[in-house]
Amino acid sequence: MSNNRENTKPASAFDFDDDDPLGATEVSKKSLVIFFLIDTSGSMKGKKMGELNTVMEELIPEIRRVGEADTDVKLAVLTFATDVKWMYSAPISIEEFSWAKLNADGVTSMGAAFSELSARMSRNSFLNSPSLSFAPVIFLMTDGYPSDDYKVGLKALQANSWYKFGLKAALGIGNEANDEMLAEFTGTKDTVVHAYSGSQLANMIKIVAVTASQIGSKSMTLSEETDRELTEEDVLTAKQKLLGEQIQGLVNQDDSNDVSFDTGW
Repeated sequence: MSNNRENTKPASAFDFDDDDPLGATEVSKKSLVIFFLIDTSGSMKGKKMGELNTVMEELIPEIRRVGEADTDVKLAVLTFATDVKWMYSAPISIEEFSWAKLNADGVTSMGAAFSELSARMSRNSFLNSPSLSFAPVIFLMTDGYPSDDYKVGLKALQANSWYKFGLKAALGIGNEANDEMLAEFTGTKDTVVHAYSGSQLANMIKIVAVTASQIGSKSMTLSEETDRELTEEDVLTAKQKLLGEQIQGLVNQDDSNDVSFDTGW
């Protein structure tokens, strides 16, 4: 006699579905995909791109320590300039990921990047893991205002269930980055930070990426205040709030006196 255990899985083992992100699927292992959206337009050329390449190489070992032993962490890197490109054709396990140095040139096709991310953030594409999936972490980095209509791409993203439930953060680089526009992407100004120098850039990337990854891979089932079971909406709200609080707390400790990126530009 066979045992049907489909209805015995706890609520914490539920998984996202493209049409219904709260849809239940029986699974055995947790998966977390971290998306980096990186501006590689011409204004990033020189120190900005050099610092970014260096810190991203240093960041990979730190992310490898994120999550529990049963969490499969993967990275996906989308760059946008005149063209929109993925560093790899699919998300790569953090254990196998190798940073490919980026070069800067062209204009800032951020709206096209948003549309591409929405197309790939699907069970039929980059989020096709058979395991239980945490909501993705999405980290945007840019030093300027989009050269295309970013609102069209953002509208496509906002209709994507994975984006809705994803943990979102953004980093403005230099004086030209628009924090208000970045807050449109994240949904809150609390998860938008700014870097004006090389050391600030390194600190901000590590603070945001590691903190977001830690919170993104954190299992939450009960409210600390009421001890009631949390819904997926509750978890999203709690994680986004926690990310904002931790990022702002750490960022406010930064007192870098480095020479600004924009000095002499």
